[in-house]
Amino acid sequence: MIVTLTINPAIDRILSVDRLAFEDRAYVNSSRESAGGRGINASNVLHSFGADTTAIVPSGGDSGKRLESLLSSYGFPIVVVPIQHPIRTNLTVTDRHGLTVNLNEAGPCFSKAEVARVEKAVKDRLDGAQWLMVCGSLPPGVPSSFYAKLIAMARQRKVKTLLHADGAALREGIEACPTLVTPNQQEAERLLGRTILTRTHGLEAAELIRRMGPESVVLSLGSRGAIGAFEEGLIEAIPPRVDAVCPIGAGDALSAVYTWSMSRKNNPAEALRWGVAAGTASARLPGMSFASLEQTREVYRQVEVRRAE
Repeated sequence: MIVTLTINPAIDRILSVDRLAFEDRAYVNSSRESAGGRGINASNVLHSFGADTTAIVPSGGDSGKRLESLLSSYGFPIVVVPIQHPIRTNLTVTDRHGLTVNLNEAGPCFSKAEVARVEKAVKDRLDGAQWLMVCGSLPPGVPSSFYAKLIAMARQRKVKTLLHADGAALREGIEACPTLVTPNQQEAERLLGRTILTRTHGLEAAELIRRMGPESVVLSLGSRGAIGAFEEGLIEAIPPRVDAVCPIGAGDALSAVYTWSMSRKNNPAEALRWGVAAGTASARLPGMSFASLEQTREVYRQVEVRRAE
């Protein structure tokens, strides 16, 4: 069982337009809504790959009811934690060239009692779990130490943890020594206070983050693939060139499929190859869609994995 937590879920409204250009009009080709949030996305991918997963989500207001309705068709168990305020709505606009704009709300303000209920929901589902994935931003009212607390709780129960966050939540979560952290380039740059432009920068950044506490690091670099910093050294996974239609969510696919691969007793280099394949295959799909196992396997055969010298 792989348990995911999305403490700041959203209704994602996704618009596909003919083109995005500064100070010029665009025409909407399609519009759809989906249940959004990194943990939800991860569970969606895991379920499609045949893994057992449970997603924990807070829900409140009319937008929360819409979220629950959307999730009811996803096919995996959902644990809903009731909160008072409505969950957020996010807007994603993408064009046929892959240019994308994200407009995200901060999310509802949580009371201390609501934070405690989320913590209890996670605690109650750790027995029998192999992994706990804590993903995404923290809404107002949730302390920046919250992910670190959950990671420590999971480690006491010998449950592996994946952290995908930003800012203070990432920094404090790393100090709790999770099994894996999966920052993207921008999150890593903010964490380290440095720019990552070259291959050498990426290798240095991945190793620096690993020295901060986590057992392993997977640094996602978008179309350039990913760098894994593991106990056995640095590994690069380089994807084939593809036409990226919508890269939003590709990092969530990478994290989920890496975890899926590790749960199947693969080594970290093999898991990194699968993760990069899933992110690459998902980026070439329209809207915010996730590649199937078969679509991922097609790209997997073309991903180059090498040990960094």
